[in-house]
Amino acid sequence: MKINRLDHGNRLLEDDALLQRLADEGLALTVCPLTNLKLQVVDDMQNHPLRLMLEKGLKVTVNSDDPAYFGGFINENFFAVTEALELSEEHLYTLARNSFEASFISEGQKTTYIAKLDEFAASNG
Repeated sequence: MKINRLDHGNRLLEDDALLQRLADEGLALTVCPLTNLKLQVVDDMQNHPLRLMLEKGLKVTVNSDDPAYFGGFINENFFAVTEALELSEEHLYTLARNSFEASFISEGQKTTYIAKLDEFAASNG
């Protein structure tokens, strides 16, 4: 069975072979930072592995997981990691692009949205 994306994936950093395989295959990871904090997967948002995942070449996306319970929709998750991990504009661009690439929308829609993202990045960078 082939999967299109993997939910969370924080612990894959413990296995170099798996990390390399997922990076090579470009399998998207749907990371939910505020959920990770609430469930004590990380003790502090500054210790969240999202930036490391990006730097290791993983296709990371930022998501929300039951926002009413875990405390935040996608924008709050983005704000939390951007501040705590001192993410650059390049990191944020990559996260946004990864989200479009990993989405279940049509290839045509992906192309359209990624082109708009690229246009925005070019005119605001």
